[in-house]
Amino acid sequence: MIAKMEAKLDSMIARMEAKLDKEAIAKAYGRWAPVYDLVFGQVFERGRHAAIAAAERIGGRILEVGVGTGISLPEYSPTTRLVGVDISEPMLRKAQERVDELGLRNVEALALMDAEHLSFPDASFDVVVAQYVITTVPNPEAALDEFARVLKPGGEIVLVSRVGAEAGLRRTLERWFAPAARKLGWRTEFDWRRYAVWVQGSDAVRLVERRAVPPFGHFSLIRFAKGDGAATRLGKRAATA
Repeated sequence: MIAKMEAKLDSMIARMEAKLDKEAIAKAYGRWAPVYDLVFGQVFERGRHAAIAAAERIGGRILEVGVGTGISLPEYSPTTRLVGVDISEPMLRKAQERVDELGLRNVEALALMDAEHLSFPDASFDVVVAQYVITTVPNPEAALDEFARVLKPGGEIVLVSRVGAEAGLRRTLERWFAPAARKLGWRTEFDWRRYAVWVQGSDAVRLVERRAVPPFGHFSLIRFAKGDGAATRLGKRAATA
């Protein structure tokens, strides 16, 4: 009886910590909203272009998770149907202003949403794009599970993500900088092994590409493909989480 009560208490504390973490991330990105394009627009331009090119090879209906200020939206083909979600209201306001100003009629919707709990039915999108998102969410594996759940069989998850060093001076510096980075909404210590373990535990997706993209060689374009007709254990796990 006591063990069960302790387990429930631990679970409740974990949920509260995750909620606080998400609120901190939302606030951090809300602060970035007014200057995001100016500060990061050119810095992440080549990674952004690589993600869009990869997504458009599949085409169809694309979900962009962490759409931010909508800086990517005008760069997609007008025939591509787009849905964007973000955890930050100030970011989404900037994105909506961009959609309205540029008349982006292929943008179906912009919505406030948590990457770990997407409110879309299974198999809703041909591609899920997440640029510089995975290392910011409290539970990256839960977010990846959700991406796989809402993806159609035959579709792809396209990530641009920072991959942490696994050894050497860079790893030491990343871990030293980690507490300050988390306050800015970033995670510096996220290494490749977490992606590898996640995909190895999946019976629905497989890795099809991983390659370095600028800036500084610290980021990678990562593509996962969902098998045709895959019965997704990931979706079941997400539904019961």
